[in-house]
Amino acid sequence: MSIRSFNHSIRLGIGVTLLINLFAFVFQADEPAVIRINLLGYRPHSPKVAVWGSLTEKTITRFQLIEEQTGKSIYQGTLSRGIGAYGPFRQTYRLDFSSVQKPGTYYVQADDGTRSPTFRIGDDVYDGAADFCLRYMRQQRSGFNPFLNDSCHTHDGYTLYGPMPDSTHIDVVGGWHDASDYLQYVTTSANATYHLLAAARDFPTAFSDQHQANGRNGTNNVPDVLDEAHWGLDWLLKMHPTDDWLFNQLGDDRDHAGMRIPKEDSAYGKGYERPVYFATGQPQGMFKYKNRATGVASTAGKVSSALALGYQLLRSHEPVYASQLRKRSESAYRLGLKKPGNCQTAPGRAPYFYEEDNYVDDMELATVEQLKLINEAGKQVQQLQKTALYFARQEPVTPWMTNDTARHYQWYPFVNVGHAELAKKLPVSQRKSVTDYYKKGIETVWQRAKQNAFYRGIPFIWCSNNYTTSFATQCYWYRTLTGDSQYVVFEQANFDWLFGCNPWGTSFVYGLPANGDTPADPHSAFTHLKNYPIDGGLVDGPVRGSIYGKLIGITLYQPDEYAAFQSNVAVYHDDYGDYSTNEPTMDGTASLIYLLAAKQTERPTSGRNIATSKRTIKPVLQRSKKPVIDPKSTYYKGAKIRGDTSLRRLSLVFTGDEFADGGTVIARTLKKHGVRASFFLTGRFLRNATFAPVIRQLIQDGHYIGPHSDQHLLYCDWRKPDSLLVSRELFVADLRANYVALATFIGKSGNATFFLPPYEWYNDSIATWTKAEGIQLVNYTPGTLSHADYTTPNDRNYRSSDVILESIRVYEQKKRNGLNGFILLMHIGTDSRRINKLYTRLDELLTELRKKSYQFVRVDEL
Repeated sequence: MSIRSFNHSIRLGIGVTLLINLFAFVFQADEPAVIRINLLGYRPHSPKVAVWGSLTEKTITRFQLIEEQTGKSIYQGTLSRGIGAYGPFRQTYRLDFSSVQKPGTYYVQADDGTRSPTFRIGDDVYDGAADFCLRYMRQQRSGFNPFLNDSCHTHDGYTLYGPMPDSTHIDVVGGWHDASDYLQYVTTSANATYHLLAAARDFPTAFSDQHQANGRNGTNNVPDVLDEAHWGLDWLLKMHPTDDWLFNQLGDDRDHAGMRIPKEDSAYGKGYERPVYFATGQPQGMFKYKNRATGVASTAGKVSSALALGYQLLRSHEPVYASQLRKRSESAYRLGLKKPGNCQTAPGRAPYFYEEDNYVDDMELATVEQLKLINEAGKQVQQLQKTALYFARQEPVTPWMTNDTARHYQWYPFVNVGHAELAKKLPVSQRKSVTDYYKKGIETVWQRAKQNAFYRGIPFIWCSNNYTTSFATQCYWYRTLTGDSQYVVFEQANFDWLFGCNPWGTSFVYGLPANGDTPADPHSAFTHLKNYPIDGGLVDGPVRGSIYGKLIGITLYQPDEYAAFQSNVAVYHDDYGDYSTNEPTMDGTASLIYLLAAKQTERPTSGRNIATSKRTIKPVLQRSKKPVIDPKSTYYKGAKIRGDTSLRRLSLVFTGDEFADGGTVIARTLKKHGVRASFFLTGRFLRNATFAPVIRQLIQDGHYIGPHSDQHLLYCDWRKPDSLLVSRELFVADLRANYVALATFIGKSGNATFFLPPYEWYNDSIATWTKAEGIQLVNYTPGTLSHADYTTPNDRNYRSSDVILESIRVYEQKKRNGLNGFILLMHIGTDSRRINKLYTRLDELLTELRKKSYQFVRVDEL
C-alpha cells in the first residue's frame, strides 16, 4: 500500500472539510434493513451465514432460504434475540442456514420482507477465482507489461545510500508496481512472491496455463501462478545481486506527483530513471522525513525465504537458474543474521512509509526454508530447528492481534508464515507448541469478534482487507495442521467479509464476482485515466472514521452510494479520491490468491472434464436429427441470417467471450419487457466462474443459450474468406469443446442446435462442417451497425451508441419489411475502454420497437 504525498494532496485539494457531512447522513434508500451475504457463494459443506442489519430499531423473528428457480422455501430459521448495534446498524442478526447442502441458486428473505442478493451453493463456487486475481498481478508488471503490450521503467535505476557512489546505474528493471502507483518495495514483493510460490506448491490444480512467461496469452506448460512467481523471483535476484548487496526499494513518494500510465513515468529529475535505495540498516530519507530502520533482517529474511522456495519448485526444470536462487537465498539469510533489525522503507516529501517494527517472523520463515535446503543434504538439521524455534518464541503471536491499532505496515507480513512451515518440519510431538501460537492469536481476535454479528475482530486500520485475508489464512493453516475445527465458522466469516458480508454489501475485489457489487471507481491510474479494468485487484478496505478524517489529500468526486452505511466504526468509499480504502495492492492480492486457491481445492472433486479429446467430447450433445432448412428464412453461404419477413417479429442475439459486464443489465431489461433473447457463448466464457451467475440467470429466465466456439478462433482470412485458417479437425475439436462447457449448464440435450461463428465470420466450408455435426449455422442480419457495439474510441471503426441506434431506426423506417425476421446482434460485454455501452440503451430500444408492434422471439423460434 503506497500513500499519497503532500504535494499530491495540494493537487487534489484538502478533503478534511468532507467530515462536516461524513457521518451526519440521512438514509434515503427505500428500505431500512439489508441482508448481507457472500456474493461468491458457499460450498455445500461449509458454514453459511448471512447478516441482517437494520438502520432503525426494528427486529425480526424468522427468515427463510428460497430457491430462486422455483420460488420454494427450502429452509426456515427461527431467531431469538438480536446481537445488537454495529457500525451503522442499530440491530443485527446472524441468519444461519449451514444445514442446507443442496446445490442451487438461492436468496435469503427475512419476515420483514428484506431480501438478500441471489447467490449459489455448489462445490465449484470458487473455481477460477484465484486465476482471475492473477490478472491484476500481470497488470502490475514493471518492465514488459503484457496488459499494455508495452514496456515501462526500462531505465531503472540510480543508486542511493549504497557502498558505490550515489547515482551509480544498476539494472533493476522488472518486478511489480506496489499498488496502483509505481513504487516497488522488496518487502512486499518478496512476500507476494512467496505466497504465489506456496500457492503453486500447495494447490497446483487451482491454476490453469493460459499465459506465457511474459504474460501474453498462450501456453508454455507452466501454471500461470508459477510464471507470475518467476517474474517476482527475477526481480528479487536483481535487488540482491551480490553476497553483500541488498536493495530495499525502487522509487519514493515523488511518484505521487500525478497520475500517469507507467511508461510516462519521469518524476525524479533524471529522465526516466528512478532511485534504488540500498538497505543499510540505518535511518533513510532524502528530504525532511526519515524512517527508523534498525537493521536489514526483515527484508533479507523475506528475500531468502522466497528464493529458497523458488529453488525447491524450479530445481528439476531450471537447474542453472535454481542454483542461482539457492545461492542468493543463502547469502540473504546470512545478511539477516549479520544485521538483525527492521528495514523500513524510505519516505520522501510526506511523513508516510512502511513502518515495519518486527523481523523475527521473517527470520523464522527464512530459517525453516534453509532447513529444507540443508535437510536435503542431511546436515545441521537440529541447529536450524533450534534457531527457527528461537525466532518463533520471540514473537508467538503477530502483534497486531493483541493491539487495537497499528502504524502503517508496522507488523508485516500480517500473518506469520514461519509458524505453519515450521510446524510441518517439526516432529509431531513438538508441533503443538507452534500451532498453539496460531490458536492464541485466533482466540485473541475471536474475543473481540464474537461481540458483533459480522464476527469482525480485525482492527479497521490501513489495509484492513490485507489483514482479513491473512487472518483467514492463519485460521485455515491452524485447522489443517491440527484438525481442530472450532474456529471454522469464524474463518468463513472473515472470508465472507471480503466478498460482500460486510456493512456495505460489496465485494472488495475488482470484478469478482462479475455480476456482483464490486469496486468500480478504484484509486488507480489505469481506471481513472484509461478506463482499463483492473480485474482481480483487492482494495485496501475500510478504515476507522477517525483515521479517515486525519488523512492528507482525500476528497470524494462522486456522491457516496454507501453513505447510509458509513459510521465512526468504519468507512469505505468506492471513489477514486479515497486512496485509503479503495486502492488495490499487489501484495494483498497475492495473499488472496493463496487463500482463494485453498478454498477452491478444499472442495470435493467434481469429476468434470472439459478436455477436448475425442474420447471425452463425443457424447456431450446428443442430436437426434439434422437441422431443417426453413423455406421462409434467408440463408447466406449455409447460415441462416433472417427469418420470415412477412411476420413482425425479430430475434435479439448476444455473443460473449471475454466480457460479461452487461449481463446483469441485459437480463434485468429483458425481464422488464418480457423478452426472451438468444445468447451465444464461447467455452472460455462458460468456464469463467465469475460469469456463472449471469449464465444461470439467463437460463432461468428462458433465454436460448448456444455455442460460439470454444477459443473464439478466426476461421478464415478477413480479406479472402475462402482461405481457411483452421483445419476441419481443429474446427470440430474446438466446437465440441464448446459443447462440453455448454453441457455443464444445459445438460446433454439437443436443444442447442444453432451455432453462431466467432467474429461472425465464416465461409462455405465452415457451414458444411457445422451441418455435418448436426448443427445449423446462424448469423446476424446485415444492414445495421448493432454488431459494432464492441468498438472502442481508439478504433478507426468506432461507432457510438447514438450512431448504432440511429442505424437501426433508419433501417426500420426505410426498408419495406422493416425489421421483420431480423437477427439483431449485440454483445453481452465489451472492453472497458468503451465507456459508451450500447446495453445501457437496451431499454430505450425495446420500448421503441414494442410501440411499433414488434414481437421478440428466440432464434430457435424465428
